[in-house]
Amino acid sequence: MFAINIVAQEVSEKGDVYPKGSELIVGAIAFGFFFFFLWRWVVPRFNAVLSERRAKIQGQLESAEQTRRQAEGELAEYREQLASARGDANRIIEEARETAEQFRRDIQAKAEEESRNTVARAQDEIRAERDRVFNELRAQVADIAVTLAGRVVGAELDTKSHERLIDEYIEQVASSPN
Repeated sequence: MFAINIVAQEVSEKGDVYPKGSELIVGAIAFGFFFFFLWRWVVPRFNAVLSERRAKIQGQLESAEQTRRQAEGELAEYREQLASARGDANRIIEEARETAEQFRRDIQAKAEEESRNTVARAQDEIRAERDRVFNELRAQVADIAVTLAGRVVGAELDTKSHERLIDEYIEQVASSPN
């Protein structure tokens, strides 16, 4: 077993606190070598890494700016397409309105034409019916007139001559304004 004896010495001299001259020289030389080593190999490598990092960041900023410009361009293009789509939609709606209005006018014109045709057919039928009734009436009036004239005169009259006279009278009555 070894016994370790630590002897506590009292520090009372300045030399014990401050480094010795040889230690300072060795420390200065070591610092010089260390500084030279840092300056020669570490600082250039550190500067290269910083330059690479700076270039990378600059490239990323330029890329981000280019992407931002591209996004703004695409947004402007999208807005133009949207405005164009809205314009197309409004144009299609307007065309549909015009088509519907034209369709309505066509249907209305056809309905009016059919109405006029129906009225014209009805008027033609009325005229035909009136002419038929008028001819029947003429024949009946002629028969009645001949019969009455025969009773009044008391003799049989010539039917054909009387019918001719009655037809002339009816035509005069029909052509008179009253």
